[in-house]
Amino acid sequence: MGAGHDHGGQALRAGAKHRSRLWWAAGLLAGFMIVEALAAWATGSLALLSDAGHMFTDVLGIAMALAAITAAGRAATDSQRTFGLYRLEVLAALANAVLLTAVAGFVVVQAVRRFTDPPDVPAGSMLIVAVGGLIINLIAFGLLREGAQESINVRGAYLEVIGDLLGSVGVILAAAVIGLTGWSYADPIVAVIVALLILPRTFALGRSAVRILVQAAPQHLDITRVRARLAAVPGVCDVHDLHVWTLTSGMDVASAHLSLEPAAELGTVLTTARDALHDDFHIEHATLQVEPVNAGGRCSPAGW
Repeated sequence: MGAGHDHGGQALRAGAKHRSRLWWAAGLLAGFMIVEALAAWATGSLALLSDAGHMFTDVLGIAMALAAITAAGRAATDSQRTFGLYRLEVLAALANAVLLTAVAGFVVVQAVRRFTDPPDVPAGSMLIVAVGGLIINLIAFGLLREGAQESINVRGAYLEVIGDLLGSVGVILAAAVIGLTGWSYADPIVAVIVALLILPRTFALGRSAVRILVQAAPQHLDITRVRARLAAVPGVCDVHDLHVWTLTSGMDVASAHLSLEPAAELGTVLTTARDALHDDFHIEHATLQVEPVNAGGRCSPAGW
């Protein structure tokens, strides 16, 4: 016998409720990305090109986030997809991490090549474009900040915007150095620094996505404590075959077998165990199977 609640809609809402903000952020970033790419081509600035590349991944990442949210919503009505398409959010986040790593690597390679003969870059034009990029990224940052706390998919786009913010600040600094001193090496140096600063966050995002995909237990949960809490439920004498994993952002799920004492009230045990998982560990969906103890009524652990 099982017990639990179907809270798939909550996981879907984690990203879907921020859909309009994602659209606004995507539109703003896409518009300025074109401006910045043209400016990078006209001025020859690698720092601007780096920032435009980051902005491109922002736009693509948000587009993938929106596609994943839309697909997950449609799959929720498909009886053949019993888990929906919630994992699309996680796949999109992982793709964002891989893409951003590739862009950072490209910028670093190009910067190394330029150290031998840095081109002259017009500092004034570079500064104007960088300030515009900073403003656009600050707006996008504000739009996505709340959603990043609830959805790994939105978090992927949010982290890319943070990287772009750093890029804009770096370009402004490079433009100031070039304008004041004429030192052209500032352009490739800033490009490398910006690329390297975003990599730790990118790796963290990728690691979080992989943990979900391999169905590892949520990092914030101590499985030993979960097992002990279920074992402490009145009427339970053994807990085995316990599994806890994350289906998608905001949806931790669990399954377990509970061996019951002969006098235990089945309905009470199930309700108490489910409430314990919800209240103590914020596990919204639990499938619990109850089993009688071994013949003879002894409360002993199961052998498997």
